[in-house]
Amino acid sequence: MNNEIPARSQVRPEDRWDLSALFGSDETWEEGLKELVGLQKGIEKARQGFADSKQNFRSLLGFYESYSILDERLAYYADLRTTEDEGDSAARGRLDRYIGAATAGQAAWSWLVPAIQALPETFVESCLQDPGFADYKVFLSKLLRFKPHILTEKEERLLALQAESNRVAQETFGILTNVDFDFGRVKTDEGTQALSQSSFASLIRSKDRDLRRRTYMKFYGLYDAHKHSLASLYAGSVKTDKYQAQVRNYPSARAQALFPDKIPEAVYDNLVKTINENLPVLHEYYELRMKILGLGELRHYDVYVPLVPEAKSRHSYREAVDIVIDALAPLGGEYTKTLESGLLGGWVDRYENKGKRSGAFSAGSFSGKPYILLNYKEDVLHDMFTMAHEGGHSMHSWYSVANNPFLCYNYSIFEAEVASTFNEQLLFDHLFKRSNSEQERASLLATRIDGVLGTLFRQTMFAEYEAITHAMAESGQALTLEALRAEYRKLLVKYFGPLMKFETVSDLEGLRIPHFYNAFYVYKYSTGVAAAIALSQRVLSGGDRERKDYFAFLSSGGARFPLEALKLAGVDMASPEPVRAACAKFASDVKALRDILRL
Repeated sequence: MNNEIPARSQVRPEDRWDLSALFGSDETWEEGLKELVGLQKGIEKARQGFADSKQNFRSLLGFYESYSILDERLAYYADLRTTEDEGDSAARGRLDRYIGAATAGQAAWSWLVPAIQALPETFVESCLQDPGFADYKVFLSKLLRFKPHILTEKEERLLALQAESNRVAQETFGILTNVDFDFGRVKTDEGTQALSQSSFASLIRSKDRDLRRRTYMKFYGLYDAHKHSLASLYAGSVKTDKYQAQVRNYPSARAQALFPDKIPEAVYDNLVKTINENLPVLHEYYELRMKILGLGELRHYDVYVPLVPEAKSRHSYREAVDIVIDALAPLGGEYTKTLESGLLGGWVDRYENKGKRSGAFSAGSFSGKPYILLNYKEDVLHDMFTMAHEGGHSMHSWYSVANNPFLCYNYSIFEAEVASTFNEQLLFDHLFKRSNSEQERASLLATRIDGVLGTLFRQTMFAEYEAITHAMAESGQALTLEALRAEYRKLLVKYFGPLMKFETVSDLEGLRIPHFYNAFYVYKYSTGVAAAIALSQRVLSGGDRERKDYFAFLSSGGARFPLEALKLAGVDMASPEPVRAACAKFASDVKALRDILRL
C-alpha cells in the first residue's frame, strides 16, 4: 500500500481546482497586478470634486467598485495558489507582491471612508433615495455605522500601511506548522506512514490504541519542541487585536470583532453560558464513550476513534459526491445540479499533496467560482460530511453573487456556518433513513454526535479561550507560555469532565488551532450548528414556504445583517433557545445511541 504524499506536480489536473475563472495563468495574473497598480494612480484624482454632485459621487463609487473587484480577483488567485503548496516560493512571492500592492492601494484609498462619513447628512440621504445608487445603498448605510470608529485621514493611512505587518503572526504560524514542521513517520500495521496535519486526523481515529498514543505523542512532541515560538506568535496576534480595538475606540477586541455584523456581545455570552449549563450531557457522552471502547480510563487520544464500526469504510470521491447530492434533494434541482457540476467540474482541489494547507475551506468570490479546498480521504466518513459542509458554503456564495451587487454580495461568517452545517444535517438524515440495520444507525448516530460535539461544544470551548486570552491582554496580564497553557488546561478539564486523563502536552492544543489567528471567529461555528439544526428540521418537515424562506436567506448575501437574514429563514439567534434546543438534540442522540447499544 502506497501511503506516500504526492508532490503538487504529481496531482492529476482533474483532481485540482480550475482557477481560470479568476485568471487564465500566472502571466495574466501579473498583467492584472500591473493594472491594479496603474489604477492606483487615479485614486487621488478621483477624490477631486467627488462631493460636488451626486453624479460625481456615483462615478467615484463606480471606480471604487471596479478597483475592488479586480483587487479581490488578484487576492483570491494569489492566496489559492499559495494554499496548493505553502512551500512554493513562486506562489509565496506572488502573494507577497499582491499584499504589497494591496497595502499601497489601501493606503491610497484611506481617505475614502472618512470623506464619505464627513459628507452632509442631507446629501447622503438624497443619494440613498436615488435609484441610481441602488447598488451602493447597503454599502453606504453600513459604512455610516462605523463613523464613531473612523479616524482622521492621516491616521487611517497609517493603519492601512500596517496591514501587511499585521499578517506576520498568522502567516508565520502557517508556514511553520504546514511547511517547516517535519512530523516524521509513524509505524503502522501496513508499514510506516508519513505524519502530517492531515494524516494526523486519520491516524488518531485508528482502532489501534497504541498507534493513536504514538501518533498523538509524536505529533504534539513537535509542538512541544517549538512551544515558546508558538506562544509568542499567538500572543503577538492577540496584542495586535488589542491595539486595533484601542486605536479605533472600541471597548474591547471582541466588541470590535462583533460590531460589523451587528451581533450583540450578549449573543456570544449566552452561547458560552448555555453550553456551560449543558456540560453534564457532554460528560455523560464521554462516560458512554469510555464504556463503548471498553477502557478503564479515557485519554485525549481516545476521543476521535469511531465508537461504532462504519457500515461502509471507503467511499471514492465520486461516490461521496453522488451521496451528498442525493441527500440535498429536498433543496431542489437548481441547487443540486449546480453543486454537482461544481464538485465534479473544477470547483474543488480534492486530495492532499506535500505542502498543501491542511483542513478544508470554501473561497467564494464575486468574479470566480466558489472554490473548495479538501484533503479528501476515502476511508474517513467525516470527509464526506466535510464535502457537504464546504458545498453549503459554496452554494451560499453562488446564490449571494447571483442576487446582489458586488459591494453587498459577501455574507458574514456568522451566516455562513448555518448554510454549511445545514447541509451536514441533511446528509445525516439521508443516510440515517436509508440505513437498514441497528449497526448502521448506531454508526451514523455516533458520527453526528461527534460532529455536533466538535462544532457546538468544542468550538464554544475555543471561543471561551479566545475571550479569556484577550481579556487577559486587555487587563495588562502577560500572555506567557505558562499562562496560556494554564488557561487552556482549565478549559480542557471543564469541558471533557472528570473521566478524562490528560497528557503533559495536551494543553499545547491551544497553540495549534489556526482559527485563533482570526479572533472571535470560531463561536460562529457553534451558533451556526444551532441555527442549522433548527432550519434543517423546519425544511424537512415543511413545504414550499419553508424552502423559499431558506433560499431567501441564502440569496440575501450581505444585504442584511446576520440576525435579520436568519429571521427570514425562521430562526432567532438573539435568543438562547436555538442553542438550548441543539444541546437537547445532542442529548437525545446520545440517549438513542445508548439505547441501540443497550448500555
